[in-house]
Amino acid sequence: MEPVKLRKWDSAEHLKTDEDMVLYLQACMEEAGDDAAFIAKALGTIARAKGMTQLAKETGLGRESLGRALSGEDDPSFATTGQPGDKRLPR
Repeated sequence: MEPVKLRKWDSAEHLKTDEDMVLYLQACMEEAGDDAAFIAKALGTIARAKGMTQLAKETGLGRESLGRALSGEDDPSFATTGQPGDKRLPR
């Protein structure tokens, strides 16, 4: 019997429409509570689904700094990710 091959789940692969992205973000916000890193990671997932390079062009932010800010690995603040409703945030 061959071993089962698994691969790491990537939510970005399943966010195909704007509606998918909105519903995903809403679910993440409900789950996150006051965990800003969780929200940043969710925004990063949406950014990857939309295309990080295109999003960087649209927002005027550097691709690398955008990726770092939305990785969920640092302690994000609205100073780096923008204010809620900021037009630069992924929609």
